[in-house]
Amino acid sequence: MTSAQYLARIKRKEIPPVSLFLGQEGYNRRRCREALVAAFPGVESEQYDASETSLAAIIDDARAMSLFVSERLIFVIGAETAMPRSSRTAAASNDDDDDEGGSGAPSGSGGPEVLEAYVKSPTPGVTLIFEATRWDLEGEDKTKTERARKFFGSIPDVVEFRRFTADEARGELDRIARASNVRLDPAAAEALVEALGADVARIAIELEKLSLYGKPVTVEDLPLLVPDARQSTIFALVNAVGRRDRIGALNTLDALVREGEYLPLALTFLATQFRMALVAKEANLRGASQVQNHFQRVGVQMWGSRAEQVSQTAAKFSKDQLERGLTLLFETDRDLRSARPDDRTVVENFVVKLCA
Repeated sequence: MTSAQYLARIKRKEIPPVSLFLGQEGYNRRRCREALVAAFPGVESEQYDASETSLAAIIDDARAMSLFVSERLIFVIGAETAMPRSSRTAAASNDDDDDEGGSGAPSGSGGPEVLEAYVKSPTPGVTLIFEATRWDLEGEDKTKTERARKFFGSIPDVVEFRRFTADEARGELDRIARASNVRLDPAAAEALVEALGADVARIAIELEKLSLYGKPVTVEDLPLLVPDARQSTIFALVNAVGRRDRIGALNTLDALVREGEYLPLALTFLATQFRMALVAKEANLRGASQVQNHFQRVGVQMWGSRAEQVSQTAAKFSKDQLERGLTLLFETDRDLRSARPDDRTVVENFVVKLCA
């Protein structure tokens, strides 16, 4: 089930006695944890680390009836370490990040049959949450995650925490911003999502800080307020060049140099924008909506503001000028890799030639 479905069950007071949290995404997992704690007022949650306590010991404690409380909430972190050493070795084969110190599950840890017996007859009033969060649900980790899913297969209620897509992260950013009374320009919101890699947990932290700013946040403000969003200044340079705004581009370049930004990264963004603008020009696309629809049909996700930027660039430059711009980008990239006075001089020369 998804985290939204699980939160809905908590709201309806239909909390499963045993659940498995699967996946690395931390924002929704924290929301589910907080909702569980709120659902048991007056109950202090307990936590075990499966790398330190055997599965059998955890189950034994869950079976124990408390003399002082009628309800218990137990979280088991690092649940994948409860897997037998052979299974974990197979799951983590070629995993260079295995920092368990080579130790297997604790001695006398028991197997899945111990958990299966408990799931069939859970202790009344006890809610047990296993968190297997080491591996992602997609990509190279998928096989490892499936082995963990198989080991905990007796648990019927599995909550999958998948990473947010860029569009989903943007939607969640808007929701958090409204709740926190933070006002961001659309361009600033999209730059923040891209700068933080659509990691909603980090986005939520930055929005909490921005709530203290007290006024609308623009894309120009973002690099000063969010250190990880300094690459938004690169987007400002790309936009200025795309509009053939030479003075704006040179001023933005000056800001990049003062921040110690890696200028070849700016060229990478510029090259992408010019290639997209050339495609739009050759396809005779008119307006941002046509640009967005065209690229999405071929599998390239694009926000409306990015489509607007590409559309503006295609409108400002002729086909020959776009091709010349790509040639200048190639020459500038080459010059940045060779002996030269400094990076700033090379990129300034590029801006002046392109925006002449």
